[in-house]
Amino acid sequence: MIARVRAGEPEAYAELVRAHTGIALRAARALGAGADAEDVVQQAFFKAYCSLGRFRDGAAFRPWLLSIVANETRNTVRTAGRQRTLADREAAFVEAEPLIPPSADPAAAALEIERRVALLGALEKLSEEHRLVVTYRYLLEMDEPETAAALGWPRGTVKSRLSRALRKLGRLLPEFEPGEALGVRGGGDGSE
Repeated sequence: MIARVRAGEPEAYAELVRAHTGIALRAARALGAGADAEDVVQQAFFKAYCSLGRFRDGAAFRPWLLSIVANETRNTVRTAGRQRTLADREAAFVEAEPLIPPSADPAAAALEIERRVALLGALEKLSEEHRLVVTYRYLLEMDEPETAAALGWPRGTVKSRLSRALRKLGRLLPEFEPGEALGVRGGGDGSE
């Protein structure tokens, strides 16, 4: 696909944009862009297009794009001079993707909302590195290599930071298993 874009085929880039807009918006919102998420994503796609000459052949496009989205989100939040509150992030994330189907049991839905609010509150207490690795790995559902590529970290760094972040979340959320709160099955330690 990238070769088609580099060859000057405009529809090829439009296909990439259509295929990755949803995850890019989720990333921008999860990382704090709030109401500016669409602008962040538009700017990220523009910068990605302008930087395609530096895109490595054979590399995955999604992690590369999401690293640009993360940088644009940081720049937007920093430029605006305001940090998004937990409530802003929660509202943006809920708006981005319905998490609880309308047919769900009301008690189960209430518990899920409670868990999500507790999780987002705990994420706010983590360092930026730990918040990023948890967000990419679990909230954006990226696998370990994609997370490493998007963050520009070696896989070992992703594993160790994810492990530390999940331990901290476990201490911050003693009533929930971190993997359970993140929707992860199994040990919740990020290993595959």
